[in-house]
Amino acid sequence: MKKLLYITVNSKPEEMSSCKTVGRALVNRFLSIYPDFTLEELDLYKCHIPRLEYQYFEGRNALIKEEAFKDLPPHQQEEIHKIVKLTDQFKEADMYVIAAPMWSLSFPSPLKEYLDCVIMNGKTISITDDKVKGLLDDKPRGMIYVQSSGGKIPWMLRPVLNRGLNYVEDLVKMMGIKRFQELLVDGTGNSEEERRKAIEKAVEKIDNVIGEVWRE
Repeated sequence: MKKLLYITVNSKPEEMSSCKTVGRALVNRFLSIYPDFTLEELDLYKCHIPRLEYQYFEGRNALIKEEAFKDLPPHQQEEIHKIVKLTDQFKEADMYVIAAPMWSLSFPSPLKEYLDCVIMNGKTISITDDKVKGLLDDKPRGMIYVQSSGGKIPWMLRPVLNRGLNYVEDLVKMMGIKRFQELLVDGTGNSEEERRKAIEKAVEKIDNVIGEVWRE
């Protein structure tokens, strides 16, 4: 069966988080359309993401070999095991949904730490002397990035203000995931009524976004 990996990056409970509320509606709708997918969830505020220490690597984004691994203390061996597990989980997925708020023109830091973990030479990318090539173009893959923000961002300012979204898109396309769509939950405002309207507006776009990013 194919796998949908749902990654959330918000410490709030789902009912309090606009991006996670829309993300859940999106995931549920996707699974209703494509029941051959299994769902795997990853909460980056609950999952331990290793800090990438220099002694874990033998080269650019390449983890150390077995002999060097054995020389590390048990705690650091466990950290490497966790990096490999996160990377394999990411590599095995067919469809990805990331739900994150806009923070300081970007996204919460756990997402950057996670992406640094899964961009690994020989697994998701290939690094040679003259180029970096994505390895995730070996089968159809797609990603939808759900981003919530308090203000309404004019379309002409989105390239400037949506730096986090643009960064994620550039990164996943570098890894070989060519199908990428955004689902913006703009204008969540300062009141529950504003938030409800922003969520409803985003939910109305779900079918179109799914149709753009996943076609069998």
